[in-house]
Amino acid sequence: MKKQIIAIAVLSLTIFSCSNDDDNGGNNTKRAELYATSTANGDITVYDFASGASPTTSTLTTASTSNEGIQYSASQDELYVASRSSFNLNAYSNIEAQLIGTTSAIVGVNGSIDFTSPRALAVNGNSVVVADNGNNQLFVYNRTSSGLSLANTFDISFPVWGVEFVGNDLYVVVDTTGDLAVFNNFLSNSTDGALAASKRITIEGIVRTHGIAYDASDDLLIMTDIGDAGSDSDGGYHLIQNASSQISGVTNGGTLAVASQTRIAGSNTLLGNPVDVTYDTDANVVYIAEIANGGGRILGFPVTVSGDATPSVNNMLTSASSVDFYNE
Repeated sequence: MKKQIIAIAVLSLTIFSCSNDDDNGGNNTKRAELYATSTANGDITVYDFASGASPTTSTLTTASTSNEGIQYSASQDELYVASRSSFNLNAYSNIEAQLIGTTSAIVGVNGSIDFTSPRALAVNGNSVVVADNGNNQLFVYNRTSSGLSLANTFDISFPVWGVEFVGNDLYVVVDTTGDLAVFNNFLSNSTDGALAASKRITIEGIVRTHGIAYDASDDLLIMTDIGDAGSDSDGGYHLIQNASSQISGVTNGGTLAVASQTRIAGSNTLLGNPVDVTYDTDANVVYIAEIANGGGRILGFPVTVSGDATPSVNNMLTSASSVDFYNE
């Protein structure tokens, strides 16, 4: 196992007002923040939807020049971000204080240099899982008082992309397919090397999946479909209601029928290559990192829409690569 490497990282902050093309459907929580990354630069863009109108936008500038994979931890007040330029996991601290302007810089720690092509993150307590599709691996880090420590490296028999915890189970999308793999009690695995999924099922109607998000309060699973990676107009996403029972009801090797899902796709959606997805459980809005259409966008859709829906949120963000929403 590789030893832990700890270094200091500093982010600077620029705050400016940004006009959203539409509102987010109303959200009056104390904190309602969408965090987004780009593969074009190391910036973390933060959209503040707490006002319920057009969001204020802040930019956190990192030493990385390309990021993909982001999750916010409220208990640590940290952002975990995977760098595609330095090939490591970063933990950036004191996020709330930085966003309200009471600190001048964010100090964080870096994990060891382990990746070849990081794509997504999932957080469960003090554990952070990074999906790397360069060598089809899942990396597990522990966040301790002294930094980020690499705990395990698992070799997966299929190309990985999006990852999401559903309880203690880890859901992993199978890149180049419309399949979903489930690893039961994922964090109980402690031996490095090959790790087999507990089951793998097909999500009918998806051509090629990338992004995944789950909301426990609504028992809602969302998976994106990039379609043809070379097209910027054939993407979509699927809503799976009552996800726990629906997914558990499909046996290994089986298929979840498209009739049991809601598909959102079409020219009005502006979805081409939706590479990541997150969900605002208070406002019931699905947010998408769209990397191709228009050069990159952050799109939002009310959970009630279907078919060829027009997004209620449409913000340009060059090479948008990953998103995470936090409500307080």
